[in-house]
Amino acid sequence: MTAFAPESRSQYDAMPTVGVEEEFFLIDPHTRLVVPAGPAVATRAAGRVGDLVAKEFALCQVEGRTPPCRSGAELRDHLVRVRAALVGAALAEGVRVCASGTPVLQEPGPVQVADHPRYRAAGVQYRSMMDDFTVSALHVHVHLPDRELAVWTINRLRPWLPLLIAVSANSPFHRGVDTGYAGYRTVLRGRFPCLGPPPYARTLQEHERLAAAISESEAMLDPATAYWDLRPHPRLPTLEIRVMDVLPDVRDTVAVALLLRALVTTLAGRASERGPGPEWEAEVLRAACWRAARDGWSTACFDPATGRYRPAGDITAETLALLRPALEASGDTREVEALFLRLAERGDAAARQRAWATLQGGPQTVVDQLVLATARGHGTGD
Repeated sequence: MTAFAPESRSQYDAMPTVGVEEEFFLIDPHTRLVVPAGPAVATRAAGRVGDLVAKEFALCQVEGRTPPCRSGAELRDHLVRVRAALVGAALAEGVRVCASGTPVLQEPGPVQVADHPRYRAAGVQYRSMMDDFTVSALHVHVHLPDRELAVWTINRLRPWLPLLIAVSANSPFHRGVDTGYAGYRTVLRGRFPCLGPPPYARTLQEHERLAAAISESEAMLDPATAYWDLRPHPRLPTLEIRVMDVLPDVRDTVAVALLLRALVTTLAGRASERGPGPEWEAEVLRAACWRAARDGWSTACFDPATGRYRPAGDITAETLALLRPALEASGDTREVEALFLRLAERGDAAARQRAWATLQGGPQTVVDQLVLATARGHGTGD
């Protein structure tokens, strides 16, 4: 098996690559409502960046992505370039690009979706659950070609999901309403039996058997393409982390991706030496993810080591200590430390959305500020 053990510096000489996918909403600049401009914007942007942009499930969305990257600087350059292409294409189509986990403002009624066999099948299986299911995510891929090792690493990553939700919370508003949650996207996803934390599996064969059993119940479309928060990608040699909200600040996106590379590197090393790892109860993890979605980056966070709720500052310090060998080997310490400093100083992205709504004029102002932050690549007011 491929191993990334933190005890061996030589294994860090070729750090695994990391790649990112960002989903965005497209906004009418006058009404601030999401609009079905995704296909037109994606087609126009592809003229500049090729297949680094794509259409999405909902017509009001578009996706940007990076190739596999070795360094944070390389990742940042690709993210900025792809966002610039999307922003330019959107302007040419008379719309704007917005990084929020849920649509801040949206007309009543079912979501308009692309005409694709998979999307039609989802409508048949999940019925009215799909009507308001429009969410925008940040997906991170870390190179890990050994699928058995990927399953063992996922077992160890499962208790980190609440922290990742809290760090990336950016969806307090949904269809014009303050939901009271920091990450309402997680709540919408949590209604589906096939989404959320993956089941614990001692082997790749067991992982695939569980996916097949869930698919047999029709709670999952296809066992080969499970949409759990963590998964060995069905086609790419990566471990994919899917739990985060899309973020307006490129610095935060880069730092979360580098944090995840360090986590995967560290935990894969442990898995390669010690097997599938301790089994966390699914009910405890789902409850912890729900609380993280409710509170975001607040005073108390779920401790991935103990399962207790502890001050965020303590969790930060212990996370950095655990990951320091990997972060130092890859040269990513400063970027990840800066992420936690920004969280301590300004709160999560959901807190900034609420501040814009309270201080400057409601959900329409939130949309305006998110559009500006998305185009600039950093949070306004920094």
